[in-house]
Amino acid sequence: MKKLPVGIYSFEVIRKNGYVYVDKTEQIYRLVDQGMFYFLSRPRRFGKTLLVTTLMNLFAGRKELFEGLWITEHGDWDWQPHPVVLLDFNGIPGQTPEVLREELSARLKQIAVEHEILFESNAVERQFQELILGMYRQTGRPVVILIDEYDKRIIEHIGKGETALEIGKANRDLLKVFFGVLKDASIGPALRFVFLTGVSKFSRVSIFSELNNLSDLTMNEDYADMLGYTQAELEHYFQDNIKQLATKFDLTQEQVMAKLKRHYDGYRFSEKDIKVYNPFSILCALQNKAFKNYWFETGTPTFLVNLLKGTGYNLPEIEQLEISQSSFSTFEIDDLIPEAILFQTGYLTIESVEDGYFYTLNYPNQEVKTGFNESLFFAWRENESRAISSHVLRLNRYLAKEKLKPFFESMTAIFAAIPYDIQTKRDEAYYHTMFYLMMTASGGEAQSSLLTCRGRIDLVISFKDKVYIFEFKCNQAAQVALDQIEDNGYADRYKASDRSVILIGVNFSPESRNLDEWKVKRLLVRPKGG
Repeated sequence: MKKLPVGIYSFEVIRKNGYVYVDKTEQIYRLVDQGMFYFLSRPRRFGKTLLVTTLMNLFAGRKELFEGLWITEHGDWDWQPHPVVLLDFNGIPGQTPEVLREELSARLKQIAVEHEILFESNAVERQFQELILGMYRQTGRPVVILIDEYDKRIIEHIGKGETALEIGKANRDLLKVFFGVLKDASIGPALRFVFLTGVSKFSRVSIFSELNNLSDLTMNEDYADMLGYTQAELEHYFQDNIKQLATKFDLTQEQVMAKLKRHYDGYRFSEKDIKVYNPFSILCALQNKAFKNYWFETGTPTFLVNLLKGTGYNLPEIEQLEISQSSFSTFEIDDLIPEAILFQTGYLTIESVEDGYFYTLNYPNQEVKTGFNESLFFAWRENESRAISSHVLRLNRYLAKEKLKPFFESMTAIFAAIPYDIQTKRDEAYYHTMFYLMMTASGGEAQSSLLTCRGRIDLVISFKDKVYIFEFKCNQAAQVALDQIEDNGYADRYKASDRSVILIGVNFSPESRNLDEWKVKRLLVRPKGG
């Protein structure tokens, strides 16, 4: 059984040490063969650095690392080496523009020393130009430019206050001048290939100011699965690992695949319906033989949480979010579009496309939905202690076992723990939002504001054997909420299934700022085969 490259992003290390490499070289070959200037946006830990290091070794002519892969078996690649400039902004600090300039210059000088090139200028953009032209003159071959996470030192300053935002803007302006070198007429003949990765596309970074100069692959269907694992790749490359997982949990391989799909699949980056698994989470799950929120736990989306709070975003509406194609276009650091950021950072993905223009977004999988809403829930409670988190974690288990009394006792305890001096406007929308966040944070398969032909269901929570339909009221009566569910036929879509349907009306009291009462009604289940 081959080793799994968990946390390893070097193509050379993976190939030399017998780790699994999911062969993407056919797409890489096509990419290089058909163009010269590219940008690709993908969420963090999605394989961007591995792709960049693969390109680096490919252009370095290291054919031995590619033995057995598509490109050596089917391609006609010219293995003559090209000079390569790799700038990985993960390792170039940018606490201030002064630090960024100094560290960027140091990296360029390091490459220059390796190629015995002396700089005449102290300006970092001039050094970049001198390095490219010097390598071209020295080797007689055009230069390859690989930039990984170009926007790292911009986005790390978002959501941290005005001072940090100004640093982010200053870093952006520095990079605008720096990357402008690649568009200089004198540099063009010295370039073989330019490839940038990042999370976002900032309009005032010069390389994006003329889109015909840079092909954006982010939503290109031909490269939608160049990063991440397809279903076929998962089954082909990790079959033995899947068998191990099935043995541990005493499940069939089909059941294991279903759990992996629910937790880690679902990312879609183009109009064409091509979905991929999160590669980091898959590798961790197979390595550890456990289903956990691996990708989400590697980084807390603080700036996203702050952005959603600051804009007063209606959180339950994140599911089934409808936006136009223009929302994905270039944006600015001080004019962030929440929907675009949620998509680019991997917290939402494309669910469907209508007429090639209107996009419906949703959470890609259960890992993201649970982790993100847990972060949102605790952030909405601001400085409140996480001591009652155990109540939150138990909510979904209570519903799974139909233990409604302890379920509502825990809900009451959670609402009681929220200080009275925050969130003073506690209307129906507020309680709806908090209820939704609690349930998704507890791992529940919750859907909010589900549209029917006769209205919107406030909340649906699904299990294999049952479905809960919730309706919320504020300062009315639980019976009114229950009547609305029945009068509007919210349960009709579930009556033909083999699952129990449980209707729950809930009323909140503005005076007590908590649950006031709840009423429940169970519908008859259609017998199997009936």
